[in-house]
Amino acid sequence: MADLFPHHRPNVGVVLFNQTGQVWFGHRAGQAGSHSWQFPQGGVDKGEDIEAAARRELEEETGVTSAELIGRTEGWIVYDFPEALKAQHKREGRKAFDGQKQVWFAFRFTGDETEIRLDQHDEIEFDAWRWGDLSEACDLIVPFKRAAYEQVVAAFSKYVV
Repeated sequence: MADLFPHHRPNVGVVLFNQTGQVWFGHRAGQAGSHSWQFPQGGVDKGEDIEAAARRELEEETGVTSAELIGRTEGWIVYDFPEALKAQHKREGRKAFDGQKQVWFAFRFTGDETEIRLDQHDEIEFDAWRWGDLSEACDLIVPFKRAAYEQVVAAFSKYVV
């Protein structure tokens, strides 16, 4: 993709559907409140294939490898970080980005729930998980990501059984 939004971190997001059309939500580790649930997502390494990045993030954050691709978004879905989060990133010595630009993937989970393990990676992203309705997503996510999630829900609602 062309280098649109050069000050936004390239990122992928994953909506994992089960056989009954529900989606996987993860509770962000160490966070409290009603806006602490989200879908797996993460950065794309330089030169990494974008679908490979989505599969890697899915496995790192959930343990899931049994998933078939059923769809993806076209172009970037973009959101900006709040100023407080940008300042936190700066204090932590992280590269300064204005926000994230994402391509989202829809996968159908084809495995057994015993495959889901939240401790697959050194950095634990989620401390709990559950299945839910895709329509819940925008109410569960932090407000600064809500507009992006609205686009994802609109794009993937056709996969709800």
